[in-house]
Amino acid sequence: MRKYMSFLSDLEQKITEGHYGPGQKLPSVRSAAKLYGFSISTVIRAYAELEKKHAIYSVPQSGYYVVGKPEESDLTENSPIDFASALPDLNVFPYLDFQHCLNKAIDTYKSQLFTYGDEKGLEKLRYTLSSYLAGDQVFADPQQIVLTSGIQQALGILAKMPFPNGKSVILLEQPSYDIYMRFLEEEGIPVCGIARTADGIDLHELEEKFKCGGIKFFYTMSRYHNPLGTSYSAQERKTIARLAGKYDVYIVEDDYMADLSENQKFDPIYAYNRTSHVVYLKSFSKIIFPGLRLGAAVLPDSLLKTFHACKRYADTSLLSQAALEVYIKNGMYQRHKHKISSQYKERIRVLNEAVERYNEKGMIGVSNVNSGMYVQFKLPQTVNLERLIKRLAARNIRVVSGKRFYLTSYLKREKFLRISVSRAQPAQIDDGVRAIFEEVRLEVSSPHLS
Repeated sequence: MRKYMSFLSDLEQKITEGHYGPGQKLPSVRSAAKLYGFSISTVIRAYAELEKKHAIYSVPQSGYYVVGKPEESDLTENSPIDFASALPDLNVFPYLDFQHCLNKAIDTYKSQLFTYGDEKGLEKLRYTLSSYLAGDQVFADPQQIVLTSGIQQALGILAKMPFPNGKSVILLEQPSYDIYMRFLEEEGIPVCGIARTADGIDLHELEEKFKCGGIKFFYTMSRYHNPLGTSYSAQERKTIARLAGKYDVYIVEDDYMADLSENQKFDPIYAYNRTSHVVYLKSFSKIIFPGLRLGAAVLPDSLLKTFHACKRYADTSLLSQAALEVYIKNGMYQRHKHKISSQYKERIRVLNEAVERYNEKGMIGVSNVNSGMYVQFKLPQTVNLERLIKRLAARNIRVVSGKRFYLTSYLKREKFLRISVSRAQPAQIDDGVRAIFEEVRLEVSSPHLS
């Protein structure tokens, strides 16, 4: 199965990135088997899968050819270079696979899908997720897993519900997830910030805040942080887990991009905590599609009853849950996440190579990221951020300012751009990075440029 998935993902990536262009003939079955060191049956199976997905077509007595896609011909010199979007690439959404899973789910569950269901979520999906999450060292009983209408719902409930420690302040990394920060501020929920940079977090300061800050929970993204793109080291994760138990502070670990990780040795904070002080949040939007609106919260027993009372009712589509259960169970999810992970890793590689070419004298501080989808471009203080973004927009390059990722009251801010590669096509990345450095260089040399 691993050989088949590896071969299929490699072919899909090569087609997506243009190594095999529209109308181009793929290697023959025998040639591909010899080239990759796989059996002929593995190659035939992969080609059949790609043909079913309308990515390739076969010509009798000739071979297999790549199908031309309309979007491939739309990429021109004037096409926008999108470093701003946080949404998955539309061209790799698993439409056909998920359509199959929806049909299979209806056949399997029938009338069960048209009831109100369990407020915890579809039981079979919770059991499937219990097994799946164990692969990330998140060992949870299905009864600890609650399906939510996206991670936003879980975050909202956790922010408002009382915690057993009797504390009220939510501690946030700065910078952090902008939509959640705006929600907390608008709801008037007590918050405070702690600096996190591309180099990590000050663990001594974190301990002091845990000890004296009345912290209810610490919201963190342990890997592929948004907007920095970086991940905590194993020592940082272990220390955060230990401090949580020592000072009775809960950790809300938003591992929303765990499936993009190729590091099999990355254990989340949840895996190191022995005092049941970690809530683990799992999202599917960055791998499948945001419209699925499904997330999972793994809760310690001390929070389950209150969380259920606040959630009150089953509000998550049973059909979506059933389709996701089929999608994971039959291996499609595993294959698709490998495809997405490989694609983003290649885009990050292209971006890093462009940075090496154009970042003269280290003018821009670039976070050390080799996978995931975000990279931080830390700018010189003399750069006018708003003007830079407008000048880039005039060159058809979309970027996001780092300002939005801070609490309104937080003053110790870094000046940066968040660069996302999820919608930036590989052929555009070098041009986009070069343009950013050109404009920053112009800002530095002429800070009063109108």
